[in-house]
Amino acid sequence: MITSAIAWGYVADTRGRKAILVWGLLADVICVLCCALSQSIIQLMIAKFIGGLVMGGPFAVLMTYLMEFHNNKYRARVMMCIGIMFSMASLSMPILAYLVLPQNWDFQMWDLKYHSWQIYLAISATPSLLSGVALSFFPESPRFLMSQGRTIEALKAFRTMYALNTGKPKDTYPITKLIDELSASNDQNFEEISISTIEPVTKDPVKDVEEQLKTKDPSPFLALFQKPYLKLSINVYMLNFCILLGQNTMRLWLPQLFASLREFQELSAESMHSMCSILEYNVNKTGLVKETSETCSVIITSDSYTNNIIVAGACFVAFLLASSLINKLGHKRLQIGALMISGSCGFALYWSSTTISTLVITSLYACMGSLAATSAVGTSTVLFPTSLRTMVVCVALMFGRIGSIFGNILFPVFMSFGCIPPFLMVGGVMFMACILSALLPSTKKSDLK
Repeated sequence: MITSAIAWGYVADTRGRKAILVWGLLADVICVLCCALSQSIIQLMIAKFIGGLVMGGPFAVLMTYLMEFHNNKYRARVMMCIGIMFSMASLSMPILAYLVLPQNWDFQMWDLKYHSWQIYLAISATPSLLSGVALSFFPESPRFLMSQGRTIEALKAFRTMYALNTGKPKDTYPITKLIDELSASNDQNFEEISISTIEPVTKDPVKDVEEQLKTKDPSPFLALFQKPYLKLSINVYMLNFCILLGQNTMRLWLPQLFASLREFQELSAESMHSMCSILEYNVNKTGLVKETSETCSVIITSDSYTNNIIVAGACFVAFLLASSLINKLGHKRLQIGALMISGSCGFALYWSSTTISTLVITSLYACMGSLAATSAVGTSTVLFPTSLRTMVVCVALMFGRIGSIFGNILFPVFMSFGCIPPFLMVGGVMFMACILSALLPSTKKSDLK
């Protein structure tokens, strides 16, 4: 996903959004099924790597595609709705794992052996299949079409949206002609006109820059590393780097943390146990596993997923609340608040001494981190013009995934230094992200006016 980010961003900003979404999701179905059919680690890794190459585009394009169907009034809320859908997906996956993975499903077909985890992977291809088929009936982003001067196609897309939203015939759409943005004067704001000619025009702070970039026709990637977007781009990239470093480090550690908590409770009669004791037990057990030559016997119980389901459910509730507050607060204020809570939870985890307190703190950390990550993507789409949106989202997510890799490499290193360092890391990066978020321009509509 990291290696393909720039290529996907360039294709999406020059060729369109819909085709990447449809064909990318359908190709992902094939990759996931290849993972499910794999019979060796090498086959599984190759299929996953190709799947990452394929999904790097649709994942980023989806954000831009949905945002461009809405005007400034609804864009922030749309991002929270995307977060709600992601949290529902995060909730459904441990529930699916709860139902499938503990089953002793081992069978052979021809010379191929299959297990419950492969069935789990095969089922997880269903969302991509349904999404790819459904999106084939949707129009191309009219905002993208207008930015390319394809006004006739954009008008057809608006008519399709009008018919779907109102149930009226397409030929009753009141707008009969769109202005060609490529030849339009600089005093017009098409971010609002592309959605409705009735709404009051809002001055776009990046409009003059967008027109200048169109005139020079620079490469979308190079434009992000030139004035006037260089400083803003670096800020957005580092923001995503820090947020995903902290969020994904914690998110990927949670299943192991909960499993270690459960094992430690069974071994110890004490009801109170420090997080340092859990970390020490975790490190010692890892050392024993490395030294032994015995075959690893994996015992999966349904209880292994209960806490993860609770965390995902908490994120769903958090996004529901955020969707009702985002328009009042704006991306920036929501980000700063979520990052401060998340960073505080990262530090507070050090003092957690019970299973309940650990579950509450990790749930808050995961929820606020996910909220901040989604809001950061929304910020990226609002602060940059149409011609650069998908590219900046792709590159920002690329930096975020690099941060995820760094976090998962550094976390065990910090664990080896002692008990406090890993908590300083997961909490500290969130406060660093909070500072970066505070340096960004406001994206609240009333502030833009």
